[in-house]
Amino acid sequence: MIISAKSALKLIGITIVCFCAVFVCTFFLNFYLDILPLRSKVAELMLPLYDAQLATAQMCCSVTGGVLALIAGVMVIFYVTLYVDEHSKELGTLKALGYSAARLALSFAAFGLSALIGCALGYGLGHAIMPSVYEWLTIEGLTVEIHYHVSLLFALVIAPPILFGIVAYVCAYVKLKKPALEILKNKRKERKVKANAKPIKNKNSFLKEISIKTVSANKLLTFFVTFSCFCFSAMVQMGASMESLVDGTMGWMILAIGLVLAITSAFMALTSLVRNASKSIAMMKTFGYSLGKCVTSVFVGFIPFALLGFAVGTGYQYGLLYLMVNLIFKDVGEIPNYSFNVGAMFITLAAFIMCYAAITAFYVAKINKVSVKEIMLEN
Repeated sequence: MIISAKSALKLIGITIVCFCAVFVCTFFLNFYLDILPLRSKVAELMLPLYDAQLATAQMCCSVTGGVLALIAGVMVIFYVTLYVDEHSKELGTLKALGYSAARLALSFAAFGLSALIGCALGYGLGHAIMPSVYEWLTIEGLTVEIHYHVSLLFALVIAPPILFGIVAYVCAYVKLKKPALEILKNKRKERKVKANAKPIKNKNSFLKEISIKTVSANKLLTFFVTFSCFCFSAMVQMGASMESLVDGTMGWMILAIGLVLAITSAFMALTSLVRNASKSIAMMKTFGYSLGKCVTSVFVGFIPFALLGFAVGTGYQYGLLYLMVNLIFKDVGEIPNYSFNVGAMFITLAAFIMCYAAITAFYVAKINKVSVKEIMLEN
């Protein structure tokens, strides 16, 4: 099996997430390793700031790197599953010709290359801006020189692609362990209908049922929709709030990372959603349902999860900044007090609604182009 260039382009989401994670971890971990042996050279008055800087580096790497690594792993599983479903005929044929699941799954280890590209770019850019970060994190009376650490190169650039390659292999092996005929038919688990289920009385009930089934059948996509809204809410508000706490550059950097992650995960989720729901949409249009009804059946069910992501992101950024300012930096006198930024929340909410509406409008145009003829030809 050969993964085409077109299929490889779909892995850009993994590349972007790995880039963001490694980019942040590179300069924070490098700073941590460079400053750790210098404690004896720090003036007693500056020790609270020294300890706070160490704690900040640890927390940022743990939170940012850990969460994004988990998201990247989920993305790998998502793309492997998607690829197997889309190429079930080719894979099933190869399985019928005698190729083992292990041999076919081995090709999916190449998915780790998307992580390698992102990690390498993030590592390189992290080193490029490192002098500015060291200047921002400087401690009065202490000179911190930038050193190159081979251990970071292995941990941030070499290890993640290997790990994600293994995850892709295992996931593909589990999917391809099925009999060849089952892979060819690409059977999916169907929801069992309860014996006492109430019949659908009108069109509105039917549309509501379609909306519920669309969400329940796309749990992984629901996760990415929630995650994209979480990133937008948390990073935009955090970037705006940090402008009054630290150097403005850091705030803009966090804002940019959050927007990139939010847009990437939103388009990835909604593109797959429209593709998965295309058959239902085409049939609904054939039976006379308007475009507005089709859009309602596909997108409305995801609005509660989008709002949930925004709410969780708001609480997350407040809790993280509160922890940093009032606990980690509590003994550092020059750090100003921090309180919840209500203005930033409402501005972010307005921007969030406009962005959500714009993305929905983009996919409404795609839905309008779906025809029964195209769906029948695909099947």
